[in-house]
Amino acid sequence: MKATLDEMQAFQAVVDCGSISAAAEQLGQTVSATSRSLARLEEKLNTSLLNRTTRRLKLTEEGQLYLERVRDILTSVEESEELLALRRDQPAGLLRVDAASPFMLHVIAPRVAEYQQQFPEVQLELNSNEGIIDLLERRTDIAIRIGRLKDSTLRAMPIATSQMRVVASPDYLAQRGTPLTVAELASHRLLGFTQPELLNEWPLLAEDGQLLHIQPQVKASSGETLRQMALNDGGIACLSDFMTRADRQSGRLVQLFPELTLVSRQSINAVYYRNTTVSARIKSFVDFLAKTIGPQGFDD
Repeated sequence: MKATLDEMQAFQAVVDCGSISAAAEQLGQTVSATSRSLARLEEKLNTSLLNRTTRRLKLTEEGQLYLERVRDILTSVEESEELLALRRDQPAGLLRVDAASPFMLHVIAPRVAEYQQQFPEVQLELNSNEGIIDLLERRTDIAIRIGRLKDSTLRAMPIATSQMRVVASPDYLAQRGTPLTVAELASHRLLGFTQPELLNEWPLLAEDGQLLHIQPQVKASSGETLRQMALNDGGIACLSDFMTRADRQSGRLVQLFPELTLVSRQSINAVYYRNTTVSARIKSFVDFLAKTIGPQGFDD
């Protein structure tokens, strides 16, 4: 008896999720159904694919070899289904997108309805992670990454760029005073990032002629958290235009040192692992984002 695609999908999900219960939740199955699928697969193959301990599951040598083939098979099936959909001139299927919460909230979420109107046969699954994730482990088709790319195994498609600016609320400045020189920032409540440390380098020159590296009084992992603190008079932050443009236009945030601010544009890329032709779903989503953001990006 040959293995079924459902059994292969269960096996891949268990490996990627790290547990049978997490895989069952992802697949929309009961834990017992997923466990039975895995047991049937091992019985058909007459080999153990996973070593089970009380704490985790670990691939056997045979399981590692089989997983590589399973990934290829499931990808081929997915691409074959997509080819049929393309014959109807419509990308189709599930597209898993990951982005940091500020970009998801300010850029992607407001555009989802319009994207679905254009591509009704694509089902979107949107996830937010502040740090870098493993696309295979998280079963993610495409991730939006902001800033310098380090992973050479990824292919990238540029979407836009976004300028960094130092901002604060009018009420905070009324309470604490508006800094007139870069040096005066040292006496203010500065809001910065827990990581990467590079984001605590602001596009201003310090007295030594180098980029200003701040020592934040409050740190957060998410730019959206820093934005909310700045909006609520919590201090001065350096944030990207894609999340503050509307705030600055409405006057809820004010840019500091506009004449002294250096051009510091963050690159925004869509990244994926595909080594073959770009999936129609991925291309439709990336092209849509680039088009709706426009050639001017997030500039005022």
